[in-house]
This record gives sequence, C-alpha cells and structure tokens, in this order.
Amino acid sequence: MLNGAMLVWFLLTGASVAFVVWDSVSNGVTSWVQRMAWILVTIYTGPVGLFFYLITCRRPFPGGHTRFTRATWKQGVNSEMHCLAGDATGIIIAAILVHFLALPNGWDITVEYVSGFVSGLFIFQALMMLSMYVSYAGAVRKTLFAETVSMNMVMTGMIPSMVLLAAAWPGSEDPLSPTFWFRMGLATIVGGFVAFPINCWLVANHLKHGCMTLPGADGPALGNGHMSSEVHGMSHDEMENMPGHSMGMKTLPLHSMFLWVIGTYAILLIALLATSQVTPIHF
Repeated sequence: MLNGAMLVWFLLTGASVAFVVWDSVSNGVTSWVQRMAWILVTIYTGPVGLFFYLITCRRPFPGGHTRFTRATWKQGVNSEMHCLAGDATGIIIAAILVHFLALPNGWDITVEYVSGFVSGLFIFQALMMLSMYVSYAGAVRKTLFAETVSMNMVMTGMIPSMVLLAAAWPGSEDPLSPTFWFRMGLATIVGGFVAFPINCWLVANHLKHGCMTLPGADGPALGNGHMSSEVHGMSHDEMENMPGHSMGMKTLPLHSMFLWVIGTYAILLIALLATSQVTPIHF
C-alpha cells in the first residue's frame, strides 16, 4: 500500500512541479525569488504546494494579481515560502549527508537545524532579498528575527514528523530510497502548516514581506498592491508612498524580539520532548 501511495504521490508531484514552472515563466508577475521559492516548495510538497500556489499566488487574469493576493492570509503563505523553501532545502541536504555519517538521531536533528537555518537566513532570506537592503550585512540583520521565529516553527512541525516517520518506516533515512523523499515531503508539509500562523502574524505586523507584484508586470494592477524594489529608478521613499501595502518594514523593540525568539525555542523544545516520549532521541 505504501509503495502504491508513493507512486501516486511522485506522479502528482512531477505534474505539479511542471505546471508551477510553466506558469511561473508564462504567467508569473512576481520576483524571481518568489517563483523559485514556490518551485522548490512544490518539489517538496507536490500537489499540496500546487494547491496553495493556485489559491494564493497565481495570477488569475491580467491585472488581477495584486487584488487576488491582497488578503493577509495569502500574504502569509507567500511570505512563508521563502522560509520554507530555504529551511527545507538545508534540512534535506543535511539529512542526506548525515545518513552516511551514521550519527545518533539527536545529532542528525542538530545538524539539520543548523543547515536549515543557514540556508534559510543567509541564502533564501538575506541573499535573495538583497535588492531590498543597502548591504548583505544589513539584509542579514533585518531578516534575522523573522527567519529565526519562522524557522523554529517550521522545525516544530518537521522534527516530530521526520523522527516518527523514520521509526515507522525503517530504511527511510536512506536518500537512495523513495521513502526518504516521501518522508521529507510529508515533514515539509507539516512544517509549513505549523509555521503558517507565525508568518501571518509577521506579515500583518509589517515585520516580513508578503507577495510582491513586479511593477509594470501586471498591467492595470500597477500601484494597487505590493511592489518590489527590484525595479530600478524608484527610491525607497517613492515606494513607501505608493498605494497599498508599504514596502517599509517595522521592527519590534529588542526585548520583544528576545521574548518571541525564546518563546519559539520553548515551543520547539516541547515538541522535541513530546516526540522523544514516543521515539527516543539519542545523542
């Protein structure tokens, strides 16, 4: 039964990825960063990723993208794609490598967390959002808080799923086995759902960017919603004064950021402790 389910899943995933790639090229009006994030997430989450791409990011018709994606929950989903794509990529790469080191699962989790954090912050957040900031160091500093709390929530969903499914499916730690990719895909889906509320909160409080329609790319929708600073010739102040959501991001007081970070780490720790009661986590 599992083999049959995986076959169907991989077939649907292939079709889903093909559609998102095609649509991103032929119908896309978002930045290349947003498109890459959706493609990667769909590779990992298959038809689930396609479903959310269709209802939260895809342009329904020329001139309609900004209005279609304006809802806060849709902005939250699109905002999360940067984090989920980066974190899941780092985690999966680490999971492939640690398998051959034959480490205890506790060290596996630690390496995977660090890899996911590095990939999510330094590549998919800071590097790919560099055009919005003066320098790479500034981009890292500005995205550190959002990436940390979002990453912790992604891992709160992914870790229990990875550990419990590995125990249920012996051999699924082997990247040469299809069960490895099926397990990681399911874990990524769970991580995405768990991290959704914090990303909605971040977007609603202007602590993280949502979905950005490229200026001029969607015809009549220009000026009706999110804009991207990838467009040359526009100053930050000009973008700030455009209708719709502001490009300017707010920051929380230092003590508030500290409490949020500590809180998400506490939630992650509770998830680890709960998981260890079902399947031991060894170091």
